[in-house]
Amino acid sequence: MPLPDSSPPYSTHILAQFIRYQNHLQTQIGHIVAWASLILVGITALVVILRYGFDTGSIALQESIMYTHAILFMLGMAYTYQQDKHVRVDVFYAHYSSKQRAWVNLLGTLLMTLPTMAFIIWVGWDYVALSWKIGETSVESSGLAYLYLLKTLILIMAALLISQALSVAAQASLTLCAQPASLPEKDNDHLEGKL
Repeated sequence: MPLPDSSPPYSTHILAQFIRYQNHLQTQIGHIVAWASLILVGITALVVILRYGFDTGSIALQESIMYTHAILFMLGMAYTYQQDKHVRVDVFYAHYSSKQRAWVNLLGTLLMTLPTMAFIIWVGWDYVALSWKIGETSVESSGLAYLYLLKTLILIMAALLISQALSVAAQASLTLCAQPASLPEKDNDHLEGKL
């Protein structure tokens, strides 16, 4: 009599692969975007030195602070979500079991994160499209010419957060339904605490 197959179902394997790929992608993006914080400090210091040391300034340089800040935060949100470093009220969640946390993560993702990001894309699409259509630039004549690229970050941020939210939902589903052996090895503890 043959022994029953103890390997996880194919769908579980697919979810685990998706989680690994998604986490790797967000980690890579996060590490690249993190350099924007150093660039932001450098540009800000340069603006201050030029203003108070040489009594001169540049509108484009000042606007580049806003652009760099937007890049850092808009493209870093999904990485922060993946690393479970976002702001959250942890009074009850910290004491939940892994299954209870998985339920909170799954329901929070399906009922809050995904609908919010879908709404941002829906509302932001025309806003960004119009900006591209007119080739929107700074209101200052000597400002940066690529405001439409900055506004595009709204859609990119929402898309990255949706993909990470799907990874969180997949991880929660595996925690609730699958055998522990089928969970991604490295991401088990790290991802159980997401909302």
